Amino acid sequence: MAALHGHGFAVTVLLVVLLVQCDAVEATTCAGAVPSRPRPETVSIAEFGGVGDGRTVNTWAFHKAVYRIQHQRRRGGTTLLVPAGTWLTGSFNLTSHMTLFLARGAVLKATQETRSWPLAEPLPSYGRGRELPGARYTSFIHGDGLRDVVITGDKGIIDGQGDVWWNMWRQRTLQHTRPNLLEFMHSSGIHISNIVLKNSPFWNIHPVYCDNVVITNMMIIAPHDSPNTDGVDPDSSTNVCIEDSYISTGDDLVAIKSGWDEYGIAYGRPSSGITIRRVRGSSPFSGIAIGSEASGGVSNVLVEDCSIFNSGYGIHIKTNIGRGGFIRNITVDNVRMNSVRNGLRIAGDVGDHPDEHFSQLALPTVDAVSIKNVWGVNVQQPGSIEGIRNSPFTRICLANVKLFGWRNNAAWKCRDVHGAALGVQPGPCAELTTSLSSGFCSY
Repeated sequence: MAALHGHGFAVTVLLVVLLVQCDAVEATTCAGAVPSRPRPETVSIAEFGGVGDGRTVNTWAFHKAVYRIQHQRRRGGTTLLVPAGTWLTGSFNLTSHMTLFLARGAVLKATQETRSWPLAEPLPSYGRGRELPGARYTSFIHGDGLRDVVITGDKGIIDGQGDVWWNMWRQRTLQHTRPNLLEFMHSSGIHISNIVLKNSPFWNIHPVYCDNVVITNMMIIAPHDSPNTDGVDPDSSTNVCIEDSYISTGDDLVAIKSGWDEYGIAYGRPSSGITIRRVRGSSPFSGIAIGSEASGGVSNVLVEDCSIFNSGYGIHIKTNIGRGGFIRNITVDNVRMNSVRNGLRIAGDVGDHPDEHFSQLALPTVDAVSIKNVWGVNVQQPGSIEGIRNSPFTRICLANVKLFGWRNNAAWKCRDVHGAALGVQPGPCAELTTSLSSGFCSY
């Protein structure tokens, strides 16, 4: 009996150890880099004349509230509370050391007064609006040169009411590039969590020229036919953490960027230190994308534990002649796909140009891309890796990549690429060797 008791005790200890180890694995996170810390002061938008009846336009109330927070400079910052209700407003700016908190039942809704929507200068790394030359519409919620900003809540909603903008795009009546839903420029210490973003006019979250950004526990949704409603687009930004979020939109779920052709090359600010972890969702375009606007360079990207379904491409790395820049040190690990048209695409012929002044000699480089432990079912085509003749993609590693559901004649398409493949189904193309001596490629 004593022996049995001892054995039972050992099993119990082993189970506890395994549970602790599992918890440790589950707790892997980068979200602590920018925590959502409490503020010593809270004010309500209602104190500034805001009315949450879904009809009153509250733009002036938000401007007054942010002005007060900015100029009072309370030590530790101030929380601006948006209580339950529907709060209609135009575009407004945030300020440093503030938290925008959306209570449960709160809906912050953008007006559809497009004619009076404010304009902003084009980004220097793009040289023009992304859709049209010249200025662009300011994002719905905007911040420039800020530090220590939190947007969070108790499942509150930010609704961009983008359908009016989508229809203008479809009808080709836009005067300027559509507004993003949330955009931060030249800012650091940005935390966005625990809210729902829906129906953005254009890209949903756009941190550009930023450092230390955390986006976690988010739901980002838009109809699959809504044009260019990317989920999160880190752009010429460093140390960006995107975790534990659900995204279902009309374009790429996450797209890492760094400027457009000669303008991005001249600005020369890369995106690096990007982590995308436990993101799941669907898109008619790409699950996880890099580019195609990557002229400032993209490096040191980690994508892990993601789930992509009902999508066009699972993983899509895209660039083009004229882009210049580099895409390197990319790791994709433990990604699951279901009902995806193409599992993986790495391409050197994707994307348009801002004008005719791009250089045909500005060839991008793609190097040290590791795609491992990827499992897909109902995948129509495994994918393609097609480089540029005078700038072939190098050190491309596919390891334990198994994609099922393809047609009998499905095969990888490869050209102008060097790399290795281990444990790949369907069988890899000849350009990727299967030699175990490839030191850069392993399980």
